[in-house]
Amino acid sequence: MSHTGIFATAAECASKVGENYDATGWHEANINQWCAEIESEVNVLTGYNFSDNYATLNEDVKKILTLIESNYAGIHGIMFNMVGYTSRIEAEDMVNVLWASMQLNLDLLKDPSSVTFMRGET
Repeated sequence: MSHTGIFATAAECASKVGENYDATGWHEANINQWCAEIESEVNVLTGYNFSDNYATLNEDVKKILTLIESNYAGIHGIMFNMVGYTSRIEAEDMVNVLWASMQLNLDLLKDPSSVTFMRGET
């Protein structure tokens, strides 16, 4: 099976789970599912289909989408099974950092002034 995510590569997603993740849950089928979910969520939350228009996007916007998708996949990879982490708190801290960053960037994509800037209309 090959990676089907649009916004982030499998390697970009893998970089977010850290070294203590559970490899039994970190496989292409799960990563593809998590990526498809966040791509749909981003498109609905922003009211714009970034997936269909990805090739036309500015490189800065693509990086924001990469960050959102890789963080989301990382969260799910960590949450799949926390047993490998040195403590549950270590895993939860990683999830909190990824979530905060993901949420900040989702908010940017929803903010009208950011959208105007990203589309080069200013």
